[in-house]
Amino acid sequence: MNTIIGLVVTTVMVFGGYILAGGKMSIIMHSLPYEMMMIGGAAIGAFLAGNDFSTVKHTLSDLMSIFKGPKWKKTDYQQLLCLMNELLLVMRESPVDIEAHIEAPQESEIFSKYPKIQKDKKAVELISDTFRSMIMNFDNVYQVEELLEKQLDAQLEEQLHGHHALQSMADALPALGIVAAVLGVIKTMASIDKPPEVLGGMIGGALVGTFLGVFLAYGLVGPFATKVKAIREEEHFFYTLIREVLVSSLHKNPVHICLEVARRNAPTRLRPSFEDIEKALKEMKQAA
Repeated sequence: MNTIIGLVVTTVMVFGGYILAGGKMSIIMHSLPYEMMMIGGAAIGAFLAGNDFSTVKHTLSDLMSIFKGPKWKKTDYQQLLCLMNELLLVMRESPVDIEAHIEAPQESEIFSKYPKIQKDKKAVELISDTFRSMIMNFDNVYQVEELLEKQLDAQLEEQLHGHHALQSMADALPALGIVAAVLGVIKTMASIDKPPEVLGGMIGGALVGTFLGVFLAYGLVGPFATKVKAIREEEHFFYTLIREVLVSSLHKNPVHICLEVARRNAPTRLRPSFEDIEKALKEMKQAA
């Protein structure tokens, strides 16, 4: 919602101020389709030329997330802590029993209680791979911790590919606007024998290209790139909670301490309260 409101406010303020200052929209509306074709088409073409199919697909998904918001909500953080609680209890009772859950998480009774997390490939792989490493190198705390840290860093970098692609497009748009403006000037110079009022309209149309390139860069694509980065970084906190729980467990802390360490590292507005976690764990025990 904030994204839509921001776009509306930006557009209304820019064009509203222009009209109130005595500007005429006719020259802009006349040139807009052609300038948009040149600038927008060139930007999209450069985007496709500079990125592989995976990044293009990832960026389109990022654009949708701008309006949908981050994937993980406050309730998901609470469910994640409950899931980790169950898995840690099973592992501490019998490391052999945990293998059935991490080797086939889609068939696991524990994972099945949390379908949204179970469907997330990154979360499931992170949990399963780390538990597997803990079993194989149970006494080597720092090696497992290092593997986990590297996996998270690589995951975040991959998630930010869409941000980098959009930011590159935003950086290129002002220059593409100048290209369109230069073409407009070339067209004007070819009609130098026309009356001044005609030449004035043609020059104004050429300048629309410069305006459009800057406006799209700083009023649309640039903010979109910033928003995508903020969303992906916020979503990454969800996966860092998995790290916090497991690293704390590697250091032999009690399970409830592991959960509390992770809970306090959650973003403030998404952090479940201590009472929420206690209530959820009690309900889980009663249901069992």
